[in-house]
Amino acid sequence: MKITTKQQQRYRRHIRFRSRVQGTSERPRMSVYRSLTGMYVQLVDDTNSKTLASIHSKTIKTNVDAGERKGKTAVSYILGKQIGEKAKELGIISIVFDRGGFTYQGRVQALAEGARDAGLKF
Repeated sequence: MKITTKQQQRYRRHIRFRSRVQGTSERPRMSVYRSLTGMYVQLVDDTNSKTLASIHSKTIKTNVDAGERKGKTAVSYILGKQIGEKAKELGIISIVFDRGGFTYQGRVQALAEGARDAGLKF
């Protein structure tokens, strides 16, 4: 019997999803990585192999209202709002959401809600 770790399972889910999704310059891919200590988000143009914008949860300003969210979920929501604002500055309004093999709940969901509240469409 082959034993797979949670990291291997997540990586397989991520590779399976990436085979179907590709970002363009008009509609870049929002790539999310969630670690225990923070979150990383990038807007990636896969056709030109360029990162258009990136942000890390350690570099955000936490004085933004996150509603009733607390802790890391609130930080993720603020991160989504700030990457949405960066995307608007670049003239991007529509994206493809790449959750990186993580389940769409908790911090990943809060990040997506923050980006939607900032005006991004996916």
